[in-house]
Amino acid sequence: MISKVAALAFLAGLAVAFPQHYNEDPSPYSFNYGVNDNYHGTDFGHNEASDGKIVKGSYTVQLPDGRQQTVNYVADHFNGYRAEVSYQGEAQYPKVFGPPITFKPKSYL
Repeated sequence: MISKVAALAFLAGLAVAFPQHYNEDPSPYSFNYGVNDNYHGTDFGHNEASDGKIVKGSYTVQLPDGRQQTVNYVADHFNGYRAEVSYQGEAQYPKVFGPPITFKPKSYL
């Protein structure tokens, strides 16, 4: 009886693991988003589009040194992922630093 239950569980697992209606043709898609929060200094975005065979996109990130990094890329199954990275602006390294911001722990006693 236990072997029948184990065999049935094994067959059910195979049925779930290998879907019968698998579509090998990828669907075209596109998306984009952007975040710009001046209060926290966050500025980044991403856009991507695919015709089902080739993916093209780019993303930007505001780096801590003040530059903006942009990555433009193309990817497919034959040539892999190919990216071009560029930077805008000059890196800024301030020479004067303020005291570290620290907070005293609260006592809950």
